[in-house]
Amino acid sequence: MIKLLDVKTIAAHQLELTFSDHTQGVFDGARYLTDRQGPLLEALRDPAYFSRCFVDAGALCWPNGLELSAARLYELSHAVKAAA
Repeated sequence: MIKLLDVKTIAAHQLELTFSDHTQGVFDGARYLTDRQGPLLEALRDPAYFSRCFVDAGALCWPNGLELSAARLYELSHAVKAAA
């Protein structure tokens, strides 16, 4: 099972992710938020809040309780990196 080990903010709504298989990817949060809505996601539209993310138990988390699984982030971030 893939886990998230580290996260670094590299630009507004852009995160560099390091996974347990020693690969890295870039997560485009702006793209992810484009077609998604909900009370927990609204806070992430603010770049300052978005950058408050942290890793907990191998997942990407924010102070409001939102959590994104490492498996989904792995798919999304590697797709973005491959497309670049």
